[in-house]
Amino acid sequence: MGAMRALMAWVVAAVTLAGTPAGAFTFKLEDGGTVHYTNAPSDPRYQRLLGWPEARPPPPSPPPRAAGYAEEIATVAARHGVDPRLVEAVVRVESGGNPRAVSPKGARGLMQLMPAKSAELGVGNPFEPRQNLEGGVRHLRDLLDRFDGDLRLTLAAYNAGEEAVRAHNGVPPYRETREYVRKILELYGASEAPASPAPVTPQRVYRLEDDGGTVIYTNLPPPAPRTARSPF
Repeated sequence: MGAMRALMAWVVAAVTLAGTPAGAFTFKLEDGGTVHYTNAPSDPRYQRLLGWPEARPPPPSPPPRAAGYAEEIATVAARHGVDPRLVEAVVRVESGGNPRAVSPKGARGLMQLMPAKSAELGVGNPFEPRQNLEGGVRHLRDLLDRFDGDLRLTLAAYNAGEEAVRAHNGVPPYRETREYVRKILELYGASEAPASPAPVTPQRVYRLEDDGGTVIYTNLPPPAPRTARSPF
């Protein structure tokens, strides 16, 4: 009889586990010859199975990209000297790449411009992607200049307003603003990444022509002409 009950318990366990992903059950309960497995025990008699990986939720889906607007972002960002990766991160957090997005406060479009700010920036239709990007990136460039390139303060001002940042002498203690700054810096890749492209110093090129008429271009300056000394 004991052997039969053990066999039945084994069959129940095998049927229960069939087709179940590995690691879905981490607790076991034996009750009257029946074996139960679960990942959410509701009975104190359940025992954790050693060596079984704990069930974990699937990884979160990546945030939506600003799909379809990469070219426009690159063009506008280059015009105003802002890293296009920063602009894309702002667009993703602000609107999820939706040009028709409207916030509860009335901000509109890809970079979520408020009506007053749109008027100030000359954006006639904030739902038109090119106009919205032009106005939003210009505003971002202006804030970068006002805060000496400090990315955290710039992003905080974009979200909460320049006055709030100056009043608190830093990122305001608003949960929304701090979460906003954190998300964008995370998407951007590094909190200390440059917000503007590094200036490129042009390289000087010299043109030399020898006595035979051969022209040579070089980055090495020509030797200074020697001054003839008087024999006297």
